[in-house]
Amino acid sequence: MNLRSILRKIVTPITIMVVPHTRTKPKKIDVPFFMLCIVFIFFSIGVIYTFSTAVKSIEYRRMKRMVAYYRGEFESLSSTIKSIKNAENELARLLSLKSKKKILETFDERESDSVDVEYIKKEIEKAVETVSEIRRYLKEEKDRYLSTPMGWPVHGNISSPFGFREHPMRQDLSFHSGIDINVPEGTLVKATACGIVVFSGWSHGNGNVVVIEHGHSFTTLYAHNKKNLVKVGQRVKRGEVIAISGSTGDTTGPHVHYEVWVNGKPVNPEKFLAGGEDVSKK
Repeated sequence: MNLRSILRKIVTPITIMVVPHTRTKPKKIDVPFFMLCIVFIFFSIGVIYTFSTAVKSIEYRRMKRMVAYYRGEFESLSSTIKSIKNAENELARLLSLKSKKKILETFDERESDSVDVEYIKKEIEKAVETVSEIRRYLKEEKDRYLSTPMGWPVHGNISSPFGFREHPMRQDLSFHSGIDINVPEGTLVKATACGIVVFSGWSHGNGNVVVIEHGHSFTTLYAHNKKNLVKVGQRVKRGEVIAISGSTGDTTGPHVHYEVWVNGKPVNPEKFLAGGEDVSKK
Protein backbone atom coordinates (compact mmCIF):
# COMPACT_ATOMS: atom_id res chain seq x y z
CA MET A 1 0.00 0.00 0.00
CA ASN A 2 1.53 3.28 -1.16
CA LEU A 3 1.32 6.67 0.52
CA ARG A 4 -1.36 7.90 -1.92
CA SER A 5 -3.68 5.07 -0.95
CA ILE A 6 -3.14 5.74 2.76
CA LEU A 7 -3.90 9.44 2.36
CA ARG A 8 -7.00 8.63 0.31
CA LYS A 9 -8.35 6.43 3.14
CA ILE A 10 -7.55 9.01 5.77
CA VAL A 11 -9.45 11.79 4.04
CA THR A 12 -12.27 9.52 2.89
CA PRO A 13 -15.36 10.70 4.78
CA ILE A 14 -17.41 8.34 6.87
CA THR A 15 -21.10 8.92 6.86
CA ILE A 16 -22.84 8.92 10.21
CA MET A 17 -26.60 8.51 10.02
CA VAL A 18 -28.61 10.18 12.77
CA VAL A 19 -32.10 8.70 12.96
CA PRO A 20 -34.40 10.60 15.37
CA HIS A 21 -37.34 8.90 17.10
CA THR A 22 -39.71 11.39 15.56
CA ARG A 23 -41.07 12.10 12.12
CA THR A 24 -38.05 14.26 11.43
CA LYS A 25 -36.04 13.03 8.48
CA PRO A 26 -32.77 11.21 9.23
CA LYS A 27 -29.65 13.33 9.01
CA LYS A 28 -26.36 12.37 7.46
CA ILE A 29 -23.08 13.65 8.78
CA ASP A 30 -19.91 13.15 6.80
CA VAL A 31 -16.84 13.06 8.98
CA PRO A 32 -13.33 12.40 7.70
CA PHE A 33 -11.87 9.14 8.98
CA PHE A 34 -8.87 10.88 10.54
CA MET A 35 -11.15 13.15 12.56
CA LEU A 36 -12.87 10.12 14.07
CA CYS A 37 -9.45 8.71 14.94
CA ILE A 38 -8.43 11.95 16.63
CA VAL A 39 -11.71 12.09 18.59
CA PHE A 40 -11.29 8.47 19.70
CA ILE A 41 -7.69 9.10 20.79
CA PHE A 42 -8.63 12.18 22.83
CA PHE A 43 -11.63 10.35 24.32
CA SER A 44 -9.39 7.46 25.39
CA ILE A 45 -6.87 9.86 26.91
CA GLY A 46 -9.67 11.61 28.78
CA VAL A 47 -11.04 8.37 30.18
CA ILE A 48 -7.59 7.22 31.27
CA TYR A 49 -6.82 10.59 32.88
CA THR A 50 -10.16 10.73 34.69
CA PHE A 51 -9.74 7.18 36.02
CA SER A 52 -6.16 7.87 37.11
CA THR A 53 -7.18 11.08 38.86
CA ALA A 54 -10.01 9.30 40.68
CA VAL A 55 -7.67 6.55 41.85
CA LYS A 56 -5.11 9.09 43.07
CA SER A 57 -7.82 11.05 44.87
CA ILE A 58 -9.08 7.93 46.67
CA GLU A 59 -5.52 6.94 47.61
CA TYR A 60 -4.80 10.47 48.81
CA ARG A 61 -7.86 10.50 51.09
CA ARG A 62 -6.95 7.07 52.46
CA MET A 63 -3.38 8.17 53.19
CA LYS A 64 -4.69 11.38 54.77
CA ARG A 65 -6.93 9.38 57.12
CA MET A 66 -4.01 7.11 58.04
CA VAL A 67 -1.73 10.06 58.76
CA ALA A 68 -4.41 11.66 60.92
CA TYR A 69 -4.90 8.36 62.78
CA TYR A 70 -1.19 7.92 63.49
CA ARG A 71 -0.84 11.56 64.50
CA GLY A 72 -3.65 11.14 67.00
CA GLU A 73 -2.19 7.87 68.31
CA PHE A 74 1.27 9.32 68.84
CA GLU A 75 -0.11 12.48 70.43
CA SER A 76 -2.08 10.29 72.83
CA LEU A 77 1.03 8.17 73.44
CA SER A 78 3.12 11.25 74.07
CA SER A 79 0.58 12.55 76.57
CA THR A 80 0.47 9.19 78.35
CA ILE A 81 4.27 9.00 78.50
CA LYS A 82 4.37 12.50 79.97
CA SER A 83 1.83 11.49 82.63
CA ILE A 84 3.78 8.42 83.67
CA LYS A 85 7.03 10.41 83.79
CA ASN A 86 5.39 12.93 86.10
CA ALA A 87 3.97 10.13 88.25
CA GLU A 88 7.35 8.37 88.26
CA ASN A 89 9.14 11.54 89.34
CA GLU A 90 6.60 12.12 92.10
CA LEU A 91 6.92 8.53 93.30
CA ALA A 92 10.72 8.74 93.24
CA ARG A 93 10.56 11.96 95.24
CA LEU A 94 8.30 10.37 97.81
CA LEU A 95 10.35 7.22 98.15
CA SER A 96 13.58 9.19 98.42
CA LEU A 97 12.28 10.56 101.70
CA LYS A 98 12.75 7.06 103.18
CA SER A 99 10.73 7.78 106.30
CA LYS A 100 7.06 6.79 106.13
CA LYS A 101 6.22 9.74 108.29
CA LYS A 102 7.99 12.13 105.93
CA ILE A 103 6.34 10.53 102.90
CA LEU A 104 2.90 10.99 104.39
CA GLU A 105 3.61 14.52 105.56
CA THR A 106 4.94 15.73 102.20
CA PHE A 107 2.67 13.75 99.86
CA ASP A 108 0.71 16.21 97.75
CA GLU A 109 -2.85 15.33 96.68
CA ARG A 110 -2.07 17.19 94.02
CA GLU A 111 -0.74 1.62 64.41
CA SER A 112 2.29 0.64 62.09
CA ASP A 113 4.27 -2.44 60.97
CA SER A 114 7.35 -1.46 62.94
CA VAL A 115 5.75 0.01 66.09
CA ASP A 116 2.89 -1.63 67.99
CA VAL A 117 1.32 1.55 69.33
CA GLU A 118 -1.62 -0.19 70.99
CA TYR A 119 0.65 -2.58 72.90
CA ILE A 120 2.83 0.29 74.11
CA LYS A 121 -0.24 2.27 75.20
CA LYS A 122 -1.64 -0.69 77.15
CA GLU A 123 1.68 -1.27 78.91
CA ILE A 124 1.98 2.40 79.80
CA GLU A 125 -1.62 2.49 81.02
CA LYS A 126 -0.86 -0.48 83.27
CA ALA A 127 2.13 1.36 84.70
CA VAL A 128 0.08 4.54 85.20
CA GLU A 129 -2.63 2.51 86.94
CA THR A 130 -0.02 0.97 89.23
CA VAL A 131 1.36 4.38 90.13
CA SER A 132 -2.19 5.67 90.62
CA GLU A 133 -2.86 2.81 93.03
CA ILE A 134 0.25 3.78 94.97
CA ARG A 135 -0.87 7.41 95.05
CA ARG A 136 -4.35 6.38 96.26
CA TYR A 137 -2.76 4.24 98.95
CA LEU A 138 -0.51 7.11 100.05
CA LYS A 139 -3.49 9.48 100.09
CA GLU A 140 -5.46 7.09 102.30
CA GLU A 141 -2.46 6.61 104.57
CA LYS A 142 -1.91 10.36 104.74
CA ASP A 143 -5.56 10.91 105.69
CA ARG A 144 -5.22 8.26 108.38
CA TYR A 145 -1.96 9.81 109.58
CA LEU A 146 -3.47 13.30 109.80
CA SER A 147 -6.52 11.89 111.60
CA THR A 148 -4.50 10.03 114.24
CA PRO A 149 -3.89 11.99 117.48
CA MET A 150 -0.16 12.53 117.98
CA GLY A 151 1.81 14.46 120.54
CA TRP A 152 0.74 16.58 123.51
CA PRO A 153 -2.00 19.21 123.37
CA VAL A 154 -0.01 21.21 125.94
CA HIS A 155 3.43 20.73 127.41
CA GLY A 156 3.24 19.72 131.08
CA ASN A 157 3.16 16.89 133.59
CA ILE A 158 0.44 14.29 133.89
CA SER A 159 -1.20 14.77 137.27
CA SER A 160 -3.95 12.21 136.86
CA PRO A 161 -3.67 9.19 134.53
CA PHE A 162 -6.28 7.28 132.56
CA GLY A 163 -8.34 4.62 134.34
CA PHE A 164 -9.87 4.14 137.77
CA ARG A 165 -8.74 6.60 140.42
CA GLU A 166 -9.83 8.34 143.58
CA HIS A 167 -11.73 11.42 142.52
CA PRO A 168 -9.85 14.51 143.79
CA MET A 169 -13.03 16.26 144.89
CA ARG A 170 -15.54 13.54 145.78
CA GLN A 171 -12.92 11.19 147.26
CA ASP A 172 -14.57 8.13 145.72
CA LEU A 173 -13.33 5.56 143.19
CA SER A 174 -14.32 6.56 139.68
CA PHE A 175 -13.23 5.97 136.11
CA HIS A 176 -11.10 8.75 134.60
CA SER A 177 -11.71 8.70 130.83
CA GLY A 178 -8.68 10.83 129.95
CA ILE A 179 -5.52 12.34 131.42
CA ASP A 180 -4.98 15.61 133.26
CA ILE A 181 -1.97 17.69 132.19
CA ASN A 182 -0.88 20.39 134.64
CA VAL A 183 -0.16 23.73 132.93
CA PRO A 184 -0.42 27.38 133.98
CA GLU A 185 -3.66 29.15 133.20
CA GLY A 186 -3.46 30.87 129.82
CA THR A 187 -1.45 28.12 128.11
CA LEU A 188 -2.35 27.62 124.45
CA VAL A 189 -4.15 24.33 123.85
CA LYS A 190 -3.51 22.77 120.43
CA ALA A 191 -5.28 20.10 118.38
CA THR A 192 -3.35 16.84 118.18
CA ALA A 193 -4.82 15.85 114.78
CA CYS A 194 -6.65 17.39 111.84
CA GLY A 195 -10.42 17.34 111.98
CA ILE A 196 -13.71 19.22 112.40
CA VAL A 197 -14.98 20.78 115.62
CA VAL A 198 -18.22 19.04 116.60
CA PHE A 199 -18.64 20.69 120.02
CA SER A 200 -17.40 23.92 121.50
CA GLY A 201 -19.15 25.11 124.63
CA TRP A 202 -19.95 24.54 128.27
CA SER A 203 -20.30 21.05 129.74
CA HIS A 204 -21.29 20.62 133.41
CA GLY A 205 -18.30 19.55 135.45
CA ASN A 206 -15.90 19.88 132.53
CA GLY A 207 -16.27 23.62 132.02
CA ASN A 208 -15.43 24.90 128.56
CA VAL A 209 -14.95 21.90 126.28
CA VAL A 210 -13.79 21.43 122.68
CA VAL A 211 -14.49 18.14 120.90
CA ILE A 212 -12.91 17.39 117.52
CA GLU A 213 -13.96 14.60 115.12
CA HIS A 214 -10.94 13.47 113.10
CA GLY A 215 -12.30 10.64 110.99
CA HIS A 216 -10.94 7.10 110.83
CA SER A 217 -12.79 6.49 114.14
CA PHE A 218 -10.77 9.08 116.14
CA THR A 219 -12.22 11.79 118.40
CA THR A 220 -10.41 14.04 120.90
CA LEU A 221 -11.70 16.16 123.79
CA TYR A 222 -10.09 19.12 125.57
CA ALA A 223 -11.75 20.29 128.81
CA HIS A 224 -11.55 22.91 131.59
CA ASN A 225 -10.54 25.63 129.13
CA LYS A 226 -10.60 29.23 130.18
CA LYS A 227 -11.75 30.13 126.69
CA ASN A 228 -12.57 28.17 123.53
CA LEU A 229 -11.18 29.68 120.34
CA VAL A 230 -12.97 27.54 117.75
CA LYS A 231 -16.56 27.09 116.62
CA VAL A 232 -18.64 24.08 115.66
CA GLY A 233 -18.06 23.11 112.03
CA GLN A 234 -14.64 24.72 111.91
CA ARG A 235 -11.83 22.70 110.32
CA VAL A 236 -8.61 22.57 112.29
CA LYS A 237 -5.15 21.24 111.59
CA ARG A 238 -2.76 19.39 113.85
CA GLY A 239 -0.93 21.95 115.97
CA GLU A 240 -3.58 24.66 115.55
CA VAL A 241 -4.56 26.57 118.71
CA ILE A 242 -8.11 25.70 119.70
CA ALA A 243 -8.40 27.01 123.30
CA ILE A 244 -6.72 28.70 126.24
CA SER A 245 -6.21 26.53 129.31
CA GLY A 246 -7.90 27.32 132.61
CA SER A 247 -9.76 25.72 135.51
CA THR A 248 -13.42 26.00 134.53
CA GLY A 249 -15.82 23.35 135.76
CA ASP A 250 -15.00 21.00 138.66
CA THR A 251 -11.23 21.29 139.13
CA THR A 252 -8.66 21.69 141.88
CA GLY A 253 -6.49 23.92 139.72
CA PRO A 254 -5.63 24.90 136.15
CA HIS A 255 -4.97 21.96 133.83
CA VAL A 256 -6.10 20.41 130.55
CA HIS A 257 -8.25 17.30 130.66
CA TYR A 258 -7.42 15.43 127.42
CA GLU A 259 -9.32 12.45 126.02
CA VAL A 260 -8.91 10.23 122.95
CA TRP A 261 -11.84 8.17 121.71
CA VAL A 262 -11.65 5.30 119.17
CA ASN A 263 -14.87 3.93 117.70
CA GLY A 264 -16.84 5.81 120.34
CA LYS A 265 -14.94 4.47 123.33
CA PRO A 266 -12.31 6.24 125.47
CA VAL A 267 -8.76 4.83 125.25
CA ASN A 268 -5.59 5.75 127.11
CA PRO A 269 -4.27 8.96 125.50
CA GLU A 270 -0.74 8.26 126.76
CA LYS A 271 0.01 5.82 123.93
CA PHE A 272 -0.66 8.64 121.46
CA LEU A 273 1.50 11.24 123.20
CA ALA A 274 4.78 9.78 121.88
CA GLY A 275 3.29 8.86 118.48
CA GLY A 276 4.57 11.97 116.77
CA GLU A 277 5.96 15.46 117.13
CA ASP A 278 4.89 17.30 120.25
CA VAL A 279 2.41 19.79 118.80
CA SER A 280 2.44 21.75 122.05
CA LYS A 281 5.97 22.98 121.19
CA LYS A 282 5.14 24.29 117.75
